[in-house]
Amino acid sequence: MLSILLDWFVNDPKILHFSWIEGQTPASSPQFLTLTVVSYLSITLFLSQNHPISIARPLLRRITVVHNLILINLSLIMAIGCLLSIFFHAPNIHYVLCYPKNVEPKGPLFFWAYVFYLSKIYEYVDTFLIVVSKSMKRLSFLHVYHHATVLIMCYIGLHTSQSSFPVVLVTNCVVHVFMYYYYLLCAIGKRPKWKRLVTDIQILQFVSSFINMLIVFFFHFTGSGCSGIWGYCFSMAFISTLLVLFIDFHSKNYNAKKDV
Repeated sequence: MLSILLDWFVNDPKILHFSWIEGQTPASSPQFLTLTVVSYLSITLFLSQNHPISIARPLLRRITVVHNLILINLSLIMAIGCLLSIFFHAPNIHYVLCYPKNVEPKGPLFFWAYVFYLSKIYEYVDTFLIVVSKSMKRLSFLHVYHHATVLIMCYIGLHTSQSSFPVVLVTNCVVHVFMYYYYLLCAIGKRPKWKRLVTDIQILQFVSSFINMLIVFFFHFTGSGCSGIWGYCFSMAFISTLLVLFIDFHSKNYNAKKDV
């Protein structure tokens, strides 16, 4: 079974010999990134203000169910593929946490980072489904900011061959399997009572990311340096803002209810 998984997720020639080449790899140019983010923000603003699209609720529910199933399976595949690449392709765990300077973005670890980057574009469908369902309370600044900026973070991670990106990928994918399973249950009418737990796990993810960043900075400043350290500075700033926003969301939505 393990050998089959390795053949599928690590040793396939397209994965094993993958190489991120800016401007040549599909969706790898700065122009594509800029156009995608600007289009997302513009379309979201237009749809939220005008509501030109209306989908019958039964059809919308089926679309939402399929969308959540796709993201559950995609997140699981990315987590498995990246974990197998870490344990069976990377020379050691230090390499994963601290890529050598000037490392080229090629091989299985960067392939899964690339798939992760593309998956963040597909996650824009989350916003579309919120708008067409007219659940405007869910279309918060946190939601739009998160979806727009995480794509930039993933692009920078690939562009700079950012150290420890596989750890971020696996952590995020595991959280998303859990999160989109919750959304799937909601879509089929079985709203769980553990919504708060989803937010708690997301906050825990950001805290663990900080710990991971401290490890990377330790290796960078006590050794010969780690690749993509400037990309890591962007990630740290982004995750800091997300942590603040999620804690604020948690306080307003859960602590307030407890006080009542």
